[in-house]
Amino acid sequence: MFVDYDSISEEAKVWIYPSSRKFYDTEIEEIEHKIKIFLENWKSEYENFKVSYQFLYKRFIIFFADEKLSPVSNLDIDVMVSFILELQSDYEVTLLDKMNVCFKQGEFVQYKELKDLKTLLKNKAVTEKTIVFDNLITNKFDFENYWEIPMEESWYNRFL
Repeated sequence: MFVDYDSISEEAKVWIYPSSRKFYDTEIEEIEHKIKIFLENWKSEYENFKVSYQFLYKRFIIFFADEKLSPVSNLDIDVMVSFILELQSDYEVTLLDKMNVCFKQGEFVQYKELKDLKTLLKNKAVTEKTIVFDNLITNKFDFENYWEIPMEESWYNRFL
C-alpha cells in the first residue's frame, strides 16, 4: 500500500537510484505518476505492506518499504529493478550504476563516475568538506541522518 513518507518506520528498507542527469520538470511530473502507479501495485496483495518514495534534487528516486509485516523478496526486488530499467530506457538515463559519486557543488548536484574522483580531488573540484550522497545506505534512519554528509565522514574518505 502506498503511504505518506512520514508514516514509514525508521527501519524501513531504502533503495536509492541516482540519475546520471537532472530530470526536466515536465519529466518529473510524468515519472512521479509512473512511480505512484508502480508502488500502488507493487505487492498490492499484501494489505499490511507499506511503501513510499521521495524524488529529490530532480535527480534521486528513492523507494522506502516497511518490511515489518511483509518482507521484500528477491522476486519483489526484481520487479522493482525491472521498473527502474523501464525508466532508464524511457528517459535515456542511468539509474542503476552504483559506481558513481554524487556530490553538491553549490546548489547543484553533480554525478561523476567513481574512477574520476581522484582527478576531482587532485584538481580541488571536491574536498573533504564536499557534501556527498551515500547511495548505499539501507534504511530510512540512515537516509535521514547519513545520506548527505561531508566526504571525510563517508565511505568515499578512502580516496582522500
